[in-house]
Amino acid sequence: TSWGIRPQAMIGHSIGEYVAAYLAGVMSLEDALKLVAIRGRLMQSLPSGAMLSVSLSADRVRPLLNHLLSIAAINSPNLCVVSGPEDSVAQLEIKLASSSTPCRRLHTSHAFHSGMMSPMLAEFFNVLRATKLSAPDIPYVSNLTGGWITAEQATDPNYWVRHVRETVMFADGIRQLLCMRNPV
Repeated sequence: TSWGIRPQAMIGHSIGEYVAAYLAGVMSLEDALKLVAIRGRLMQSLPSGAMLSVSLSADRVRPLLNHLLSIAAINSPNLCVVSGPEDSVAQLEIKLASSSTPCRRLHTSHAFHSGMMSPMLAEFFNVLRATKLSAPDIPYVSNLTGGWITAEQATDPNYWVRHVRETVMFADGIRQLLCMRNPV
């Protein structure tokens, strides 16, 4: 924005939604940095986990998951990320390899956007409850819905708590942006 460029719409992936929220005026730069730092500290205090990128649709992956695994992100119609405990991810990786399904481990320390994030949610909610959140001045796409963020979502601490735990609906978000007249 210091160059006089103002986006008409934005999307961020996972932590990138905090950038969009800041640029849209939902939170101050100071608060965005504070939230990202606290979120990171709380995540690092949790047990380690793993993430696996899988070249299948989320609908085809879901039946392969045990109760400890989550779809962390849907990045395209045929690419999703599974997240959970190391041993459960390793078992899935073996199963996928045996059926020649392309998959790749992500270099992460934890199982982001999975049930393994649940122990930090209450504490993060308390931080968010004390944070000033405003309606967005610039439209951006929600990772939780894949649609345009609403003022109610952007200003609800529960939205940002869910953002830590739930699936990043990035493919839906990109489809939303592509409906714009000139999305680039």
